[in-house]
Amino acid sequence: MENLAETKIAIVGLGYVGLPLAIEFGCQLQTVGFDIDQLRVDALTQQVDTTLEVDRKDFEKAKHLTFSSNLDDISECNVYIVTVPTPIDASKRPNLKPLISASESIGSVLTEGNIVIYESTVYPGATEEVCVPVLEQHSGLNYNKGFYAGYSPERINPGDKKHRLPSIVKVTAGSTPAVAKFVDELYATIISAEHTLLAPSP
Repeated sequence: MENLAETKIAIVGLGYVGLPLAIEFGCQLQTVGFDIDQLRVDALTQQVDTTLEVDRKDFEKAKHLTFSSNLDDISECNVYIVTVPTPIDASKRPNLKPLISASESIGSVLTEGNIVIYESTVYPGATEEVCVPVLEQHSGLNYNKGFYAGYSPERINPGDKKHRLPSIVKVTAGSTPAVAKFVDELYATIISAEHTLLAPSP
């Protein structure tokens, strides 16, 4: 596990949740915004956001942020934050395919001591029951020995220009007490709300 000064973050998924998060972390720490949609990455590289969640001045302040669709470009990161969508099907069951695919990709580049934080909306227990086994399978590392997990459910209200990410109190969790403390401190670098709330690991 790294200290904050040595943290390099990959934001996996650059929609209305991931992009504002990448912008805020990119103002403070080395950050790579990763998305499998090359057209999306090309637009963001040109400081164009079709979701209208951020504008050019937001891009300009994120001096430590780059964008990529190439897994090699996030292979040296030590914190991975997953913000892919989890849509529901016709029966209102969550479609976890994007989450599983993101976990497979991260697992392929995961190295000793890395932390994977999930912001995607999931049911209780999904992190350890669904995502962690995928990470273990594709990385060859053991959970809470070779790598660690965190959770901080997204609370973005799309299109809301008043209640922006830095002013929203975040709930955070980690798979060990030390990781929980690290995740909480990490989010505290970008959240201007009074405090974040530490919760047990999901």
